[in-house]
Amino acid sequence: MRRTSDLSNSTAGVNDVTPDGQLPTSTTESVALRSAVAEEQAFLDLATARRDRLTDRLQAELSSEALDALEQARQRMLRQQHDELVRAGEGLVFGRLDGLDGTVRHVGRVGLRDDAEGSEPLLVDWRAPAARPFYTATAVDPQGQARRRHIRTTGSTVVGVDDEPLDGTTTAELVGEGALLAALDQRRTGHMSTAISTLQREQDDIIRAEATGPLIVQGGPGTGKTVVALHRVAYLLFTHRKMAEQAVLVLGPSPRFLQYIAQVLPALGETAVVSATCDTLLHDVHVGRDESRLLAEIKGRALWQPALESYVASLLPRARELKLRWEGEFYLIPAATVAQALASAVQGRPYHRARAAFAEQLHHLLADVVAEQREALINEMEEGFEDILARVDRSMGHDHHSARTSTGSDIDGLLSDEETEQLRRRIAENATIARFIEAWWPTLDPATLLGDLLTDPTVLGRFAPQLSPEEITAVAAEPAPWAASDIPLLDALADLLGEVDAPQPPGEFVADRARRQRGWVYGHVVIDEAQELSEMQWHMVLRRCPSRSITAVGDIDQAEAAHRHASWAEAVRAVLGDRWTAAELTICYRTPREVMDLTGPVLKAAGSQNAPPRAVRSSGVAPWELTITPAELASAAVDAVRQLRQRWHGGTVGVIAPTDRIAELLAVLNDVPVLTATQSKGLEWDATLLIDPQGIAAEPRGWNGLYVALTRCTQELGQLILTR
Repeated sequence: MRRTSDLSNSTAGVNDVTPDGQLPTSTTESVALRSAVAEEQAFLDLATARRDRLTDRLQAELSSEALDALEQARQRMLRQQHDELVRAGEGLVFGRLDGLDGTVRHVGRVGLRDDAEGSEPLLVDWRAPAARPFYTATAVDPQGQARRRHIRTTGSTVVGVDDEPLDGTTTAELVGEGALLAALDQRRTGHMSTAISTLQREQDDIIRAEATGPLIVQGGPGTGKTVVALHRVAYLLFTHRKMAEQAVLVLGPSPRFLQYIAQVLPALGETAVVSATCDTLLHDVHVGRDESRLLAEIKGRALWQPALESYVASLLPRARELKLRWEGEFYLIPAATVAQALASAVQGRPYHRARAAFAEQLHHLLADVVAEQREALINEMEEGFEDILARVDRSMGHDHHSARTSTGSDIDGLLSDEETEQLRRRIAENATIARFIEAWWPTLDPATLLGDLLTDPTVLGRFAPQLSPEEITAVAAEPAPWAASDIPLLDALADLLGEVDAPQPPGEFVADRARRQRGWVYGHVVIDEAQELSEMQWHMVLRRCPSRSITAVGDIDQAEAAHRHASWAEAVRAVLGDRWTAAELTICYRTPREVMDLTGPVLKAAGSQNAPPRAVRSSGVAPWELTITPAELASAAVDAVRQLRQRWHGGTVGVIAPTDRIAELLAVLNDVPVLTATQSKGLEWDATLLIDPQGIAAEPRGWNGLYVALTRCTQELGQLILTR
C-alpha cells in the first residue's frame, strides 16, 4: 500500500522510552512521540489482522486431503507459507521508510498485501529490494528517503519508535543507533535472536552480495559475523527460490554453537537448511577420541586429497584377458577389449559407479561373444557338423516343441536382436557372473580402506611421500577410534569410492533428504568460524557445493586450530586458489569499548598484523581483576559468579578457563557454562568470568584463544588472576 506522510509532524530525534521504560509524560517531544507510537500501533493492528486472515485461509486449505503428488507438493508450499506467517507474529513490523515523494513503506519480517487484488504491499519483506534503503540510506546518500523509523514492539504492542532524518540534519554513523544500542543492551538469553531490525550498512552489503563464488568475510569479535551469515542464508533463500530446492548447509564450530543459533533461521522463516559441524557431516560416523595437535595438523593438510586419489586408483583392476563360464561353456574376452571397457567405465566416475558401468559393458561383451560363437558354430553346421548344432541348441535351452517364429535362432540359428537382449538380461541377472565381477573388482568400504592405509607405514610412504618418516610413524601409531581429522579423510574416500547403491533418502522436506545423503549437492554453504577449517575440511565443503557458492565468515586472529595459517590467503590457497572474494566487518557492536581496549596487546602477542575492530558502544562497566592463589580458585569462582548473576539478573553469565582447570570448576559451578576458549567461540553472555588468563595464553595458540575469551561479554568482564 502506498501511503503518504506529513513530515511537518516528524518525530525526528525523539528517543523512544524513558530510562524507567515508560513513555515521557510531558513536553512537546513526548506528545509527538505518543502520536507516533499511536500511529504505528494502528498500523501494527492492521498488519496483524491481515496476517491472521492469511494464516486462517492457509490453514483451511491445508485441512483438505492431498490426493495426488501435485497436490502434496502444493500443500508443502502452503505449509511453509503458513508456518512463516505464524513465526512472524513477534516483531511483525519493525521499520518504516518515508520517501522524499511522500510515500510510506513499512518493513517487516514477511511481506503482506492488502486484500485488494493487485494492491501495493501493505508490508515489505526485509529481504526485498524495496527494503534495502532501510539498512543502507544515509544523510549523504538518502536513496530517495526523507526519514527512517525503527519501531520497537513487545508482542502486539508498540513500545517505542526511533526516528532518523535523512536530510543531513543528523550525522549518526550507525543505522538506527537508538534501536541498535537498545538491542545490544538487552539481557542475553543463551540463544541468538534475529537482528533484521538493526542490521548495519556494512552487514547488509554482505548479506545481499551476489552468490557467484566463495565470499570470505573477515570480522573481529562482536562485528556480527554470525548474524550476517545467518541472515544471508535467509536472504539467499528468499531471493533465489531454486536454492531452496537444493537446501543450504550451515557449518558451525561446535554442537553448542549450533544450539545457540538454532532459533534464528526458523524465526526468519527458513527451513531448507541443514546445520552441522565438520565432525557430524557424515551422519553415520562419530568421533571417538581426541587427538594431538600435531596429528590434527598433519592429517588436515591438502596433500591427502591427491594421496587418496592415487590410493583408490591403485585399487582399480588391471586389464587382462577374462575367461567367463556361461551355461557350461567358457568364453574369452580379449585383454584389449577389457582395457577399452575399463577406460570407458573409469572416465569421470568414482570407483563403485565405474564398477557398475564396467559390469554393464561386460554383460554386453559376453552376450556378443556368445552370439558370435553361436554364429561360428552355425557356419560349421553348414559344412556338415549337425552334432555341433544339436549341442548348441541344448546349451541355449531351446524348446523344439514351442511355437515357431518367422525369424531368429529357430529359423536360421542366428540370435535376433530381441533374443540377444534377452541373453544380456539373463547374464546381468546371473549370480555366477556377479560373483566373478565382485572377485575381480570388489566392493570396498571407506572405513576399512582408510584404516588399512593409515596403519601401514609402507603404503603411507608410497602414496603420501610428502610426509616425513617421523610423521608417517606418528600417523600409523594412532589408535583405532576415529578422531576429528579422520572425518575429512573418510569423506574424501567415500566420495572417491562412490555409493554401491544410491537409493533416494526418505523425508518429506528437502533438508531431511539432504541430511541423510552424504553426496547431496547444496545450493549454498555458509561456514561460521571458518578460520578453524583445515585444508581437508575445505575439500569437504567443496564436494558439497561444486558451484562454489560459499559464504565463509570468521576472524583469522581468533584461529586456534592446529594448522599454521596466519592469513585467509594461506588458509584457502590450497583448495580455492585465488578464486575467492574478500569482505570485511570493521565495527564491533557487541563487545563494549572498555573490553576492546584490552585486546591490542593480546593481538600483538598473537602475531597479528590486524587492528581490532572499532567498538561503538560503552557499557559503563570497567573490567576488573582479582588475584588469588590456586587453592582459593573454587571459592573465588563461586563468589564471582554469584555476584555477576545478581548484577545481570535475567541475563547470562559464562565462565572461560584453561583446559586443565575445567574439571575443577565444573565440580563447583553447575548452573553456568564452563568452557575452554575454543568451546566459547561464537558465543556471548552479559558477563564473562575469565579464569587464569595466563594459563589460557600458555596453551597452543593461546594468545589467539585469550583474544576469543576476552571478547565474549556484552556488558562486564571479570578476571581471576592466579599467582604462580
